[in-house]
Amino acid sequence: MNFDINNLVRDNVKVLKPYSSARDEFEDFDTADMVFLDANENPFSSGVNRYPDPQQASVKSILAKQHKVNSNQMLLGNGSDEVLDLLFRAFCEPKVDNVITLPPTYGMYGVLANINAVENREVLLSTDFQPQIEKIFNAIDENTKMIFLCSPNNPTGNSFSEESVTTLLEQFKGLVVIDEAYIDFSEKESWLEKMDQYPNLVITQTLSKAYGLAGIRLGICYASAEIISILNKIKPPYNVNELTQKRALQRLDDTNAIQSEIKLIIEQREELLKVLLHVNYVEKIYPTEANFILIKVDDANKRYDDLIAKGIVIRNRTTQPLCENTLRLTIGTESENKKLIEALQN
Repeated sequence: MNFDINNLVRDNVKVLKPYSSARDEFEDFDTADMVFLDANENPFSSGVNRYPDPQQASVKSILAKQHKVNSNQMLLGNGSDEVLDLLFRAFCEPKVDNVITLPPTYGMYGVLANINAVENREVLLSTDFQPQIEKIFNAIDENTKMIFLCSPNNPTGNSFSEESVTTLLEQFKGLVVIDEAYIDFSEKESWLEKMDQYPNLVITQTLSKAYGLAGIRLGICYASAEIISILNKIKPPYNVNELTQKRALQRLDDTNAIQSEIKLIIEQREELLKVLLHVNYVEKIYPTEANFILIKVDDANKRYDDLIAKGIVIRNRTTQPLCENTLRLTIGTESENKKLIEALQN
């Protein structure tokens, strides 16, 4: 497929000259004997009196080594939501262009489309929660800029078939955005392995799930250097703060702890799946490759209220397409899961 990213970029973004911050113009943060009088900062040290690295070089360096990509193939954001918003702002002309989402899925895709005045064309997943390729292509027109795939999908927990994703990557002339927030809990390989094969592939990941850093808000976008350079033109100059960068560096350096926690979450997930087989009001347990389980029950609203009364908060997904009477259970610690199991059984 012939793919030219310049055919997708908004005209105003093409000619945009990005803001150049003081820290963009002088990038060396390790020169201890330098006197910094360029950024109108408070000179008295508090640990955070200086502006953060606008390109988060240290964090990107670790991620680049761990995922075998180049630093110029990633952009970091204030959570994945900022990364997704930048994609809309760079590639979708308001009130002209459209995107395609596949409900039931992560709700922010649709919210961001509305915020950016971009039409969101929803194409429901099949009853087994897979993309309906023919219907997706029927919904595409010359103004369709992006297709959003959440895999493993939220709230269903399953991954999309490699065949379906490959077909979209090879035949769609816009961007295919794969949200891999839950990829660390799956046995399937990340699409990062194939990023160099597909110039229209964009992958988002996060430190909020497997890395246990939801509170610091750090999302990651992986794409070609050309796509990343476009996003860098429009991102806020200091979008990832100093405390977030420092905390991310500490956590990313502790790979053993991360892998241990992922292993424990998967073990607890398998234990909970066994228990759910014997809960009489659970009508269906959906396959999962995430850190949560979607179940269908006899009456989702009643069962949700019952669990709230027992001090356990889960997510009621019954209002979502194809998810009538479903509940989403996040995997907690062993003690939290015991409380959930007792509540389910009683």
